[in-house]
Amino acid sequence: MSSKLIIQIAYSLLMARWKQTLVAAIGVTFSITMFITLLSFMTGLNKLLDGLILNRTAHVRLYNEVRPDSIQPVEIAPEFKSNYHMIRSVKSGNSRQEIYNSEAIMDRIVQDERVLGIAPKITSQVFFNEGSLDITGVVYGIDVEAETRLFFFTDYMVKGTASDLKNVANSIVLGKGLADKLLADVGEMVQVTTAQGEQFRLKVVGHFQSGLQELDKTQSFASITTVQKLLGKSANYVTDIQIKLTDVSLAPKLAREFGTIFSIDAEDIQTANSQFETGTTIRTIISYAVGITLLVVAGFGIYNILNMMIYEKMDSIAILKATGFSGTDVNRIFILIALGIGFFGGITGLLMGYLLSSLIDQIPFNTAALPTVTTYPINYNPIYYLIGGAFSLFTTWFAGYFPARKASKIDPVVIIRGK
Repeated sequence: MSSKLIIQIAYSLLMARWKQTLVAAIGVTFSITMFITLLSFMTGLNKLLDGLILNRTAHVRLYNEVRPDSIQPVEIAPEFKSNYHMIRSVKSGNSRQEIYNSEAIMDRIVQDERVLGIAPKITSQVFFNEGSLDITGVVYGIDVEAETRLFFFTDYMVKGTASDLKNVANSIVLGKGLADKLLADVGEMVQVTTAQGEQFRLKVVGHFQSGLQELDKTQSFASITTVQKLLGKSANYVTDIQIKLTDVSLAPKLAREFGTIFSIDAEDIQTANSQFETGTTIRTIISYAVGITLLVVAGFGIYNILNMMIYEKMDSIAILKATGFSGTDVNRIFILIALGIGFFGGITGLLMGYLLSSLIDQIPFNTAALPTVTTYPINYNPIYYLIGGAFSLFTTWFAGYFPARKASKIDPVVIIRGK
């Protein structure tokens, strides 16, 4: 039979029981709406939470780990070489935190096509002097331009300007929690004491808030030149080389490669933040599972409605087959009915999901821990809409397949004789 006629018959059967059809379509619409909304919100939340750490974390970090010497003096002494050594209470050696020949290493790394950019860094433990109290803190010496370009430094500035670290001599940006402890506003001076006992006065040019309260109570930032001056080190003194890659999945491989080439400790982002990746994966899986469960439940509703329709339309099916419609034609009619429900329910669900996501995106979300976030996070990734639309059609097709197959096998002679 012609496709046009089959479509007309499917439409007539669909509208003959329009109330049940509407209920089935509403089930699909609700499922798709919740699937899109839940996934958009959960992935948006994942992106926000992971960004608090991952945006500020290098894909590969090169540094010198402080560890005990693997070879102790007694092991290389000629008179004890053949003896069995029992060494206790081994202390870390005088290993240097400075990266030797750091400029040559950075020049070599930046030429690699897989590297997006590098940012040198110095980590220094200090004490912030507040009257008679000494507050433990950490000063990070950074290249402001590189940190802004690769690690979104300015996005976390809640007061002041990041460029002032470079333009104002002996300046510092305090973590928001640390600034609150010191009662140090922008433009005021703070006094720091280094581990070597040297004291310096630095001008506060901004406040920084990462969203991680414990970090913001201790961390602060200054230019590399300022920290080198604090520590009394030369202009090439660097303790960390932070590397951003064009493809983050290459981080473990490149960490091993750079560590071997430069004889240095290397840590990749996957190793450093494995807990965050695990949490993200689990939350995403839960979101998909809930959304797919809703679609499956809607599919069972369509299956039941089509089953009831077949029992109620036995006469119509028998007449169709008696007038020349084949079992394949009947099968196509009921598959079209199921796909019609899935298509219109799915389209409406995608639209409702987008509107509901947009509504959530406008709800105010104010927290002191995340001053740059003003509304609930939503991820409008088109792939979620493609998955939702495709799955709505697949679910309804599968729900209609068995009833359609049953309808195609009905013997019109048996039905008519029974009547």
